[in-house]
Amino acid sequence: MEPPDPRIGTLLTSLPVDRHLLRWDLLASLAHLTSLAEAGVVPAPAAADLAQALRRMLGEAEAGTLVPGDGFEDVHSFIEATLTASLGPAAGWLPTGRSRNDQVVTAMRLDLKDRITCLVEAVITLQEALLERVREAVDVLVPGYTHLQRAQPVVLAHHFLAYFWMLGRDTGRLRDAYLRLDASPLGSGAIAGTGYPVDRARQADLMGFAGISENSVDATGDRDFVFETVAAVTGLLVHLSRWAEELVLWATREFGFIGLPDALATGSSLMPQKKNPDLLELVRAQAGVVLGSLVTLAVVQKGVAFGYSRDLQEDKAPVLAAFRSAGMAVAAMTLVVERMVIQPGRMREALRGGHLTATDVADYLVRRQVPFREAHRLAGQVVLAAEVAGCELWELPLEDYSRISPEFEIGVLDAVTPEGAVASKDVPGGTAPARVSQAMESARAALGVQRSWLIQVRVDQQAAVARLLGAAPE
Repeated sequence: MEPPDPRIGTLLTSLPVDRHLLRWDLLASLAHLTSLAEAGVVPAPAAADLAQALRRMLGEAEAGTLVPGDGFEDVHSFIEATLTASLGPAAGWLPTGRSRNDQVVTAMRLDLKDRITCLVEAVITLQEALLERVREAVDVLVPGYTHLQRAQPVVLAHHFLAYFWMLGRDTGRLRDAYLRLDASPLGSGAIAGTGYPVDRARQADLMGFAGISENSVDATGDRDFVFETVAAVTGLLVHLSRWAEELVLWATREFGFIGLPDALATGSSLMPQKKNPDLLELVRAQAGVVLGSLVTLAVVQKGVAFGYSRDLQEDKAPVLAAFRSAGMAVAAMTLVVERMVIQPGRMREALRGGHLTATDVADYLVRRQVPFREAHRLAGQVVLAAEVAGCELWELPLEDYSRISPEFEIGVLDAVTPEGAVASKDVPGGTAPARVSQAMESARAALGVQRSWLIQVRVDQQAAVARLLGAAPE
């Protein structure tokens, strides 16, 4: 067969975007070799030599001294060429019963399991930093916003916990993606399976997979596990983008709810007075980068006939871009959360103006058996009276309330203070201080569950590597 035209070499090679799979491909190769040796397919002397060479390469890869150079089509051909240079014809036993089609998806699944684990750990660290700030914010009130307009008072800790639970759902989706990609495709061959009596369940166990893929066509031609993982990462970055946008607003002089230390801001090239929240702006931008990765994966797959096609080579760059962006964004937000300066006085000032407790006027009347629609109308009259008087609802004289409705009594003045307003939202998930304290305990418990999952996954991953190294031919 005529060799490829050198002018298309750059398009055909995937080494720039799959060299990160080196460690995982070596582990999978060792598991494949072990199963071939146990099935009696590879002669014992050749199996022992191959296992020794793969172990050596694995150690060098982990030490950073084995780096695929240019001139190879992909990381798989680099490994094979390195083994051939070391062992000669004996290296030719390793490709037995295996295709690059099942080889690459096996390495990718191992890699994604590790990347998900690392990202979940980073998000948990961010949640832990956030919970530290929550503890500082249990006595601070801040306007809650809808449509970016002041709406009702909330406890700042309650507002912060909203992001905690968002992040919890993000780690949940990442864990779901982990669960579904945790199946070994090794043994699927190019499309039809392998013709050798390898024990696929044994292979999976040696690599730390929970099970095996059910269909060889699906295993080699599917990239659902990549798309789902990047979709989960995209959800995380959308949440971080929303949060960053809010903090950008909160750091303005117009809001002034937080201050950013100099180390987390930048100056202007022209205006010496400026202090720009560039770090948060770049966090916000990463959602666009990751969404681009997700769209790329969808478009690459959408026209591919079932089974493997070379289009799927383009699945790796979007994954790398997505996880690189996610890692940077989570680390940046952790720094911001740890070091931002909360300005409770400015938040308190923002509770004045806008009559944020008007709903509590209506609620007061409802508790006195006034139908809500009538109570809503009367509350509007109270707001108008306060506007005319130029005061807050809790500062409006009781006589003004009484002229609007005889149902108003002295207790209304306490009910419509910011403190009274938040105290009345005494339902699960509400902003009453007692409920916020309960929510903090729930958050700590949820974080404990996440940490337990992370610890168990790390233990399982390390145990699998030890099991594989112990089982490999000697």
